[in-house]
Amino acid sequence: MKLKSELMIQPSGEVWQKIRAELKEDVNTRDKDLATIKEWLRKQPHLPDQWEDNPLMTFLRGSSFSLEKCKRKLDMYFTMRAACPEFFTNRDATSAALRDVLRSKLQGPPLPGVTPNGRRVTICRGLDSSLSPQQVTDTLKLALMIGDVRLMEETEGVAGDIYVLDGAILGPSLLAKLAPSTVKKFMICVQEAYPVKLKEIHIINTSPIVERFVTFVKPFLKEKIRKRIFIHRDLKDLYKYVPQEMLPIEYGGQCETMDSLQEKWTQKLVEYREWFKAQDALIANESLRAGKPTNYDELFGIDGSFRQLAID
Repeated sequence: MKLKSELMIQPSGEVWQKIRAELKEDVNTRDKDLATIKEWLRKQPHLPDQWEDNPLMTFLRGSSFSLEKCKRKLDMYFTMRAACPEFFTNRDATSAALRDVLRSKLQGPPLPGVTPNGRRVTICRGLDSSLSPQQVTDTLKLALMIGDVRLMEETEGVAGDIYVLDGAILGPSLLAKLAPSTVKKFMICVQEAYPVKLKEIHIINTSPIVERFVTFVKPFLKEKIRKRIFIHRDLKDLYKYVPQEMLPIEYGGQCETMDSLQEKWTQKLVEYREWFKAQDALIANESLRAGKPTNYDELFGIDGSFRQLAID
């Protein structure tokens, strides 16, 4: 599968050098680290015997080439695949349910370029506030599907992620459909199971309802991430963090339109249809785990257990 150059530009030159330094990536030893992780994976009876090199390298980069952290992340990634079928099965972007969300409910495309310090920017905005609870779950599923594509196709790596959340249509009816258990599972996936270096979250087009939403989500976030949430009452404030020219046209930039970016990412998800289907079998098998199997009730417990999962 070839990545269209305009979909996700890979960093190069001075920015590439900055990313290598920030990720602690030594181009002379990274292949050895990759081989070590592949051998470790083969020796874990409860995990898949092998996986593609690209996502494994993305996990190493997201772990700053700490082998132990990478192992913990990978274990949690395949564990969450088994524990959350609502997110990790039926991942067919051509299905009626997912197609409807992609086309008319919500947009969340990563932008083509990276910031001067090597960070990838993703903008999320709603199109329709009348989401059903299932569509809320499907929206989170699609976000993780995009994350999986990036595991494969961030071939040079990035120095972190910036998310811009447009709260223009977030209303009380939508807030009422956000089940705490679903939000918590999603946040565990993002913070513990994916090699995401979440650097900043910017919220634009804010309102009292949006600020209630932030208050609702904060308990599910690590303390260091809570400190990285910025609420902007004026769009121009965002330009202090994200160069204006790299933003979509709707946000004063020169990138292209959100509709165009969304369509390109929809087509990319469709291209990965067979890959997603093949991933269904690559999950953790708790009956084969050495030692105590993961207890999903404890994993997703509301009282205290979330903090026990924190991985720095």
